[in-house]
Amino acid sequence: MVRSADAGRSSSERILDAVRRVPAGKVVSYGKVARLAGLPGAARQVGYAMARLDGESDVPWQRVVRSDGSLAPRGGGLASCGMKEQRRLLEGEGVGFGADDRIDLARYGWRPEPPPE
Repeated sequence: MVRSADAGRSSSERILDAVRRVPAGKVVSYGKVARLAGLPGAARQVGYAMARLDGESDVPWQRVVRSDGSLAPRGGGLASCGMKEQRRLLEGEGVGFGADDRIDLARYGWRPEPPPE
């Protein structure tokens, strides 16, 4: 269901706005971004939106991870900003990685307040 505030906005705009809300030091899964954007079940669409970003974007793309806390390879404009760069950016925000190179989502996962209607 699309909130009235999202009417007329493209799905990509809603996805990018959802990612912009993720605070430093927290991460969110592709699926959760899709739900926050009013697009449940559209995790791949979130991935496509992240892949279209360029290195100059203000969207904190590094905060979007797989549902198991692992990092996903980047494509598109962010291909040069690979998983090593994502990890470096996240560690710079205080996000820790386990021995299995995954992020503990119970500790670092973002749990946003529900948006106003």
